[in-house]
Amino acid sequence: MSEFRLGDVIDDHCIKCRRITNHSIVSIVTAKPAKVRCRTCYHDHDYRNEEAPPSKKDLKKAELFKEVLAAAVPTPVTEAEAAPEPESVDKPKKAKARGKKA
Repeated sequence: MSEFRLGDVIDDHCIKCRRITNHSIVSIVTAKPAKVRCRTCYHDHDYRNEEAPPSKKDLKKAELFKEVLAAAVPTPVTEAEAAPEPESVDKPKKAKARGKKA
């Protein structure tokens, strides 16, 4: 079924029903369905190619995993950072007296 027509029935994931149901094609762009209408709840939405969107929980897990990986992987050290800094020559500090004050 390579040629779609308005009103044809196809399967798609309905975001309102939260499952794959029958849909009618409402609009077509470049020979592919653009908008569809669920035949169960009559909700119009973009055609999703029968793929369910990722859950919010999965998105949060992926984001946290990326943060952990970014913190765990050390940043590459450049030559300027790796070279030790020359110690500055300071005047010797005077020792403080530890005796009791009178």
